Amino acid sequence: MTEHIRDAIVEVERIAKHFGSGETRVDALREVSLKVHAGEVVAMLGPSGSGKTTLLNVVGCIVEPSSGRMRLDGETVYDGRWLRSDLRRLRLDKIGFIFQFHNLLPFLDATDNVALVLELAGVGRTAARRRALELLDYLEVANRRGAMPAKLSGGEAQRVAIARALANSPRIILADEPTAALDSARAAIVMDLLRKLATERDACIVAVTHDEKIFDRFDHLFHLRDGALDPGAPS
Repeated sequence: MTEHIRDAIVEVERIAKHFGSGETRVDALREVSLKVHAGEVVAMLGPSGSGKTTLLNVVGCIVEPSSGRMRLDGETVYDGRWLRSDLRRLRLDKIGFIFQFHNLLPFLDATDNVALVLELAGVGRTAARRRALELLDYLEVANRRGAMPAKLSGGEAQRVAIARALANSPRIILADEPTAALDSARAAIVMDLLRKLATERDACIVAVTHDEKIFDRFDHLFHLRDGALDPGAPS
């Protein structure tokens, strides 16, 4: 467990999300409240349909809640409504995404897959590629900087995807089943990298996972059931 609690980076207060209305209404989230602090690596667990991915998408400012309040990196971004008009900019500035499958663009090499995120944020191409190479080196995959995604191993591709998620130095990294496509050894490597990132970059990692082999790598396990946090579940 994290010994020293630092600033709360993700603060979710009584967040609810429903789809539809009347008899067809589905309550995906039921007044969920939680905090994740700088340096923490936490997981969202629960059966299919429990609300894990919906909550991840709410924190990622992809899905709008139906009610509640949310602060990201000290800024209140939702309080009954979005308080930021440009959610794309908010995601670029504050949030990095890692997925089960790397989703690298097949027509760009490893360096350009990372640099593209920076260029979209307004960084010049030369500076973007320099930053991309620094990140690939940091993640010990710089030797594959010119490789196309089809030529990368699963572990290498996931490292490039992590580098892409880090491109704009986000303090919030959201991971959707980041190790499900990896064997035990590569899953352990990815989790060690995420821990390193959280500690060295004063960031927080929030992951949705079913991967039992990595449960012991998290500071906290949040269990969801039927859209609500399960207070009786072990953490």
